[in-house]
Amino acid sequence: MGVDYYKILQVDKKAKDDDLKKAYRKLAMKWHPDKNPNNKKEAEAKFKQISEAYEVLSDPQKRAIYDQYGEEGLKGQVPPPDAGGPGGATFFQTRDGPNVFRFNPRNANDIFAEFFGFSSPFGGMGGGGPGSGMRGDSRAFGSMFGDDIFSSFGEGRPMNQAPRKAPPIENTLPCSLEELFKGTTKKMKISREIADASGKTLPVDEILTIDIKPGWKKGTKITFPEKGNEHPNVIPADLVFIIDEKPHSTFTREGNDLVVTQKISLAEALTGYTVHLATLDGRSLTIPITNVIHPNYEEVVPREGMPIPKDPSKRGNLRIKFNIKFPTRLTAEQKSGIKKLLAP
Repeated sequence: MGVDYYKILQVDKKAKDDDLKKAYRKLAMKWHPDKNPNNKKEAEAKFKQISEAYEVLSDPQKRAIYDQYGEEGLKGQVPPPDAGGPGGATFFQTRDGPNVFRFNPRNANDIFAEFFGFSSPFGGMGGGGPGSGMRGDSRAFGSMFGDDIFSSFGEGRPMNQAPRKAPPIENTLPCSLEELFKGTTKKMKISREIADASGKTLPVDEILTIDIKPGWKKGTKITFPEKGNEHPNVIPADLVFIIDEKPHSTFTREGNDLVVTQKISLAEALTGYTVHLATLDGRSLTIPITNVIHPNYEEVVPREGMPIPKDPSKRGNLRIKFNIKFPTRLTAEQKSGIKKLLAP
C-alpha cells in the first residue's frame, strides 16, 4: 500500500498549507532526536518520516502525484504526469529508463532548518548513523546554542534566528458620533500579498467586516491577526484598526457623557429658558430650566448620554452648559431699573 503521508502528519486529505505547517511544527518539535536522547533511534526514524511527509504534501506537484499514484508513483513504479516536461525534472530522475522516475527525499535537517528560519542549525557537525537522515549530535548542538535549542520555540529563552513577528500595521477608522452611539458595521477592503507552497507571493484583495459596538470610544482597537503580507521566515503582521471620532456639530463627548453648550441672553439666564435638542438617535428633547442660570451653571439630564460599552442598556448623562451673552452697554434708565429689580 505504501506510506500514508497524511496519517504521518495527522491531517486529512483536504488539509491546507496552514494545516500542514502547524502539523509539521508540532511533530518535528516532538520527535526531534535532540529532544529524545533516551529514544534516539525511534525519534530519528519518525523525524525522517515527518520531514518526508511534509516535503511531499507541501509541494503541490509532488502532492498531486502522490494523491493519484501513492508512494509508488513518487518512487518510480508509476510514471508521473508530464514525465518528459520540465516540471518533473526538479524532483524526478531518469536513471532507470525514459519512463521510470524516482523521488529523492531531502535531508530532514535541511527541511527543519528551512522551516524554522535557520541557515544551518547543525552546521559543523559530523554525520549521524547510517540511514538515519541526521547530521551531528546534541553535544555539538549545545556548544553552539547553549543547553537547549528548543528554547527558541517557547520552551525557554528566545533565540535571534527564530521566525520574527512583523510589527502591527495600524489604520485609523473614523466614525461619526451617531455610529458610535447606535453601533454599525463597516466593510474594509484590503490588499495584501500571500505566499503559496513554493514561497512565491501573489496579491489578493479581501473584505474585512468590522462590527462597531454601541458606546465604543476613540482609541478602541480592532485586531485582525496575521492579515499583513506573507514573507518567508516572517510571521505576518496583525492588522489593527483604531477608532477615531469625527467632530459633531452639536455634541462633544466626555467619557460616557454627552456635552452641549447653549447660547442664551442674559434675560433668558435670569428669567428661565427651555432647551430643545435632537438626540443622536433622532428623538426630540424638551428641557425647561426655571433656575437662574449663572456662568458656571450645568443642567444634567440622566441617561441621555452615550451607551456604556460593557452594558449598552445603561448610559451616561447629557450635560448642558451655557454661554451667556451679556449686553455691551446699558442706558442710565436701564441701569436704574435693574438696580431696583435686583435690590436686596
